[in-house]
Amino acid sequence: MQKLILAIVTIGFGILTGLAVYFDGVLAIFEAQFKSFGTAQVFVDLIISLGLILVWIWRDAKSKGRNPWIWLFITLAIGCFGPLFYLLTDKNSPNS
Repeated sequence: MQKLILAIVTIGFGILTGLAVYFDGVLAIFEAQFKSFGTAQVFVDLIISLGLILVWIWRDAKSKGRNPWIWLFITLAIGCFGPLFYLLTDKNSPNS
């Protein structure tokens, strides 16, 4: 059930991301984050959160014998898709 929820979230987020890039472009996504202190705060919050997730992925992958580098790269390149794909491809999870 958890993998199904993760898959639905990943697909939904992928659609939203695709629409944002299609209608606004990649640069507009980043430009919007610095239009006010409020949007900048949310952006920095997301960076801090992804940093904590990177540490978790590193430790979890190492403990499970998985190569963490690909997941770190994916996360740095395309954000939350990295952790989502990491969790979806985890063969050691109870819902595999």
